[in-house]
Amino acid sequence: MKFLMMIKGNADSEAGVMPSQEAFAAMTEFNEQLQKAGVLVDLNGLRPTKDGTRVKFGNGTPTVTNGPFKEDVVAGYWVIKANSLQEAIDWAKKVPNDPKKPGVEGEIEIRQIFELDEFESGPGIDRAREFEKELTKAR
Repeated sequence: MKFLMMIKGNADSEAGVMPSQEAFAAMTEFNEQLQKAGVLVDLNGLRPTKDGTRVKFGNGTPTVTNGPFKEDVVAGYWVIKANSLQEAIDWAKKVPNDPKKPGVEGEIEIRQIFELDEFESGPGIDRAREFEKELTKAR
């Protein structure tokens, strides 16, 4: 199973404040643990929402809204492979906090990623499986 672990944004991440060197070191150590355990698929930090855009669908016409956004702010993410939600939770509990800001609250949302095998077979899913194979080869 794959899980997306999203780091919720806060006032600092939305202001574009970069983590301290100590925070980067601690996060790099955590990322290396994920890699050594063979569970890391992908990871990245995200720029503040002021640099982002949302495209909303409804009424037949997409609407484009430029940031900043106040709700559902994500500052970064990991995609991991885990055998269960509990294993993903265990990894999320190990995410380090910035040692220079021990009182700053943080939050990680964990969501399981759909696998193609969970969908009923049909032309669309068959094509999606072929695309997934092509994508894997391209990497």
